[in-house]
Amino acid sequence: MRKIMTRRLLWFAVVPALLFAGVARAQYPIMNEVAEKLVQKYQRASCEQLWQEKAQKQGQPKPAKEQEAVQLLRDDPQMRSAFINRVAGPIVNKMFECGMIP
Repeated sequence: MRKIMTRRLLWFAVVPALLFAGVARAQYPIMNEVAEKLVQKYQRASCEQLWQEKAQKQGQPKPAKEQEAVQLLRDDPQMRSAFINRVAGPIVNKMFECGMIP
């Protein structure tokens, strides 16, 4: 009986998440490409590379394309949510491994 309940609960939790992921990919293909590149950048970079990049960018203005992308995310809460759901886990995990966050 407990196994059946667990399976049902799993269906109610996993299926909507998978459907949302599929909709987000279909609805925002460019955002998905950007998110994937960003995740790959963090996954492939060494901790030393990330620290150097952070040091180089301090005090520098953000590129115009990056500012435009951030504004798009500010203007569209659904796209922002899909983007953050895609990139947050891998990036925060890498930053934690590198000692960039406590």
